[in-house]
Amino acid sequence: GTGFVREGRFVTIGFFLKMAGCGMVVAGASGYGFWMAGRYGERLAALEQLRQMIFLLKGQILYANAPLPEAFETVGQRTEGVWSKLFLKTAERMEKQQGEPFCQIWKEEVEGLLGADFLKKADRQSLAGLGEHLGFLDREMQERNLLLYLEQLDLTIGELRGHKQERCRLYLALGVMGGLFLAVLLL
Repeated sequence: GTGFVREGRFVTIGFFLKMAGCGMVVAGASGYGFWMAGRYGERLAALEQLRQMIFLLKGQILYANAPLPEAFETVGQRTEGVWSKLFLKTAERMEKQQGEPFCQIWKEEVEGLLGADFLKKADRQSLAGLGEHLGFLDREMQERNLLLYLEQLDLTIGELRGHKQERCRLYLALGVMGGLFLAVLLL
């Protein structure tokens, strides 16, 4: 075979390929651990931003007496990213499709939310549920509904913050250790 002599031993290119492969496995698994930790942080940041937007929405509905399409548009224009698109598209659809109930528009927009793959199913369901009670109730009931959703969001955010450090360490450690384990199996 192809190889060279090193300190009296014959080392083949196959050995170097195995070592390179093991290095790639460890790097790939470690990268996956870093990616998972990043997604955890991304979800937390996104839910915190959503919380701010719901507070803005509450202010628009209760204190500015804005109708829903205007309130959603105002809130959507004050921020950027996934949530901004959600609020702006919802406002646009409410203006165009006057006869369609708000809850239906909101649910469809939440389900079709692009770029928010970091959200869990429970996050989406909770957010879709918010729309069921907005639009056709009096302002006091809308406020109660928004406050209830904000309470649920605060609990989720608090839980994520409380576990962030340990979860991120876990993802990183499992990525590196999983990669090392697979590398050992390949040798």
